[in-house]
Amino acid sequence: MDLLEFEKMRKKVKHHMDNERYWHTLGVMYTAECLAMRYGADMEKAKIAGLLHDCAKYLPTEKKLELCEENGIAISEAEQKNTGLLHAKLGAVLARKKYHITDEEILHAICVHTTGCPDMSLLDKILYIADFIEPNRCEAPNLTEVRAEAFQDLDQCLRHILEDSLAYLNTINAVIDPMTEQTYQYYQERRHQ
Repeated sequence: MDLLEFEKMRKKVKHHMDNERYWHTLGVMYTAECLAMRYGADMEKAKIAGLLHDCAKYLPTEKKLELCEENGIAISEAEQKNTGLLHAKLGAVLARKKYHITDEEILHAICVHTTGCPDMSLLDKILYIADFIEPNRCEAPNLTEVRAEAFQDLDQCLRHILEDSLAYLNTINAVIDPMTEQTYQYYQERRHQ
């Protein structure tokens, strides 16, 4: 993608977000690029995935549900109780339809950036972690330690984020998507192999 095309996409994304969400998006984009550089991943794919990861976040709940139905997206019990989780799956749909992204690796990374999934690709991990550690985040537990881990060991960092996220969600009695638990279990088991 050339610079002009990317700039058009960036402006389009900005138009659909409030300032806080846009600054978060830029933080994720830049952090994903840095992690891609560190781990030898495709920096352009990381940049695009970072820019588009929350492109469906602004949609009202009714529109999210309508788009899921139109696009044959199954809604889990956890997603029915917390429709905010749907923005990841719908983000992949919008990235394809509205922003004309056809790269399956980018689309998958957007789709799983909230819950993760077992056996994540390098780009999946980069986007998931970048979303958690980007510079505008300041309230996550163990953030300083997790940020350091991100540039040392992606799998260790991923486990740490998943563990902290599950612990936090349990303390507030939030609905936990089973995919997040499955992802955590997968990476816990891999740790001991």
